[in-house]
Amino acid sequence: RERVREVRARLAELGVESIAICYLFAFLEPKHERETAELLADLGVPISLSHEILPEFREYERTSTTVINAYLAPLMSQYISRLEEGLALLGEGRASRRFLLRIMQSNGGSISARAAAQQPVRTVLSGPAGGVVGAFAIAQHVGLSKIITFDMGGTSTDVSLVDGAIQTTHEARIAELPIGIPVIDIHTVGAGGGSIARVDEGGALRVGPESAGADPGPVCYGRGEALTVTDAHLLLGRLDPDRFLGGAMPLDRERTIEYFRAFRRHFPRPASEIEIALGILDVANANMARAIKVISIERGYDPRDFTLIAFGGAGGLHACDLADMLSIPRVLVPKHPGLLSALGVLLSDVLKDYSQTVMLAQEEIAPERLEAVFARLEERARADLQAEGFSPDRILLSRFVDVRYAGQSFELSLPFTREFIADFHRAHERRYGYADPTRKIELVTVRVKAHGITEKLSFRPKAHRPTVAKPVARRPVYFREGAVPVARETPFYWREALAPGTAITGPAIILEYSATTVVPPGWRADVDEYENVRLSREG
Repeated sequence: RERVREVRARLAELGVESIAICYLFAFLEPKHERETAELLADLGVPISLSHEILPEFREYERTSTTVINAYLAPLMSQYISRLEEGLALLGEGRASRRFLLRIMQSNGGSISARAAAQQPVRTVLSGPAGGVVGAFAIAQHVGLSKIITFDMGGTSTDVSLVDGAIQTTHEARIAELPIGIPVIDIHTVGAGGGSIARVDEGGALRVGPESAGADPGPVCYGRGEALTVTDAHLLLGRLDPDRFLGGAMPLDRERTIEYFRAFRRHFPRPASEIEIALGILDVANANMARAIKVISIERGYDPRDFTLIAFGGAGGLHACDLADMLSIPRVLVPKHPGLLSALGVLLSDVLKDYSQTVMLAQEEIAPERLEAVFARLEERARADLQAEGFSPDRILLSRFVDVRYAGQSFELSLPFTREFIADFHRAHERRYGYADPTRKIELVTVRVKAHGITEKLSFRPKAHRPTVAKPVARRPVYFREGAVPVARETPFYWREALAPGTAITGPAIILEYSATTVVPPGWRADVDEYENVRLSREG
């Protein structure tokens, strides 16, 4: 206690804004972390305790997660306070207008604003998580259980594989630091509409991870000085310069052409501006295809068994190219693809994760012992969700265990059943290509996921009324046919004018406010009853 008081005095001198407390075995006995927090409480700053943030073994991961939480806590508290004040002003004088503020988490669920202020580390990857939740909801409505989500924005691309259920991981990293909390298993690469093209020292064309962002943005925005993926699409005719963002933001094609001419003069080998633009897309596509292979082929999944759901502002521009590269048979571009991540936030349940490291050898695993641990976690879960206003019939609890072979340093998390050991052997073989049913296992961590079931937006199907689509423009668009760039006279359609049941054959470009979708030669687009665009190869 005396040592803590000395540290407290030093912290007061330094004017610290937030504190993280992490003791070696706090995941087993949190008493000392709590006592330390009590002695520091009068400093009046947020205090993050490791046994509350991540009550699991592996002190490095627990410490880094707790420190990240402490780093974010003052900022998140201020942000949420301002947001709540603004919402209160909106509701002044309107007795019927009440706001319930929830914040999206990285695990695909939401939490109360108060909980987010206390544990902001749970929100660090919440934007991409919203996209996966939204894509999964769309997939469920149209009867798809196997999907690969492809979210391409301005600076990066996020991909995730869903095989009947959204998959989570405890091995995410932020700025090379591990965060041990559950997050949706998303793989991110630095490839987006703003990714910058350059020639490296060896004369190879590179794209990203550097990005022009939105400001200054691509060359065609009028301020950028470096060619990007977006500029390549504009030069190839795939973006309509007069209808970008619904016509609210014209693109400067002439400026883009000038920059491509200058880029060509410094290119290490003979190539036309069109060939360079196609090369930029090829490199970006290769980067994104590798990301999809990481979450599919490298984990024992065949991409040919899945549907690619493409969203984000740039997802529809690249979806068919990626499907061709990976032999994915179908692509779905949801309605308002640039807004799907926001839709996912609205569709999310309240989701809380509870865990406890138990470290049991196979011979130590007893049903009553596990039941006691699960019961404690579930009691906390019910109490927390009931405190947020959920009745017992709207609370769903799921049990999971982290298991490994004795001697391993990594685990697989799987649903808890009576046959969880056999389930582990099967999961290990699928993930790593081998299993040894004769080898002893260890049960490392017990987990409970608690869902507070929220009211959902409804998706109403519309009747098919096939119409002959009328293009708003026609112009040459370049596609690669074999190794040769070929300009095809291509119709441009407003997506809002495409009624359910409408079919379009490629080449075609589908325009909308938040995105553009390319239908290459040999592909067709069909609008389904939920106004999704379904893309498939002809024949």
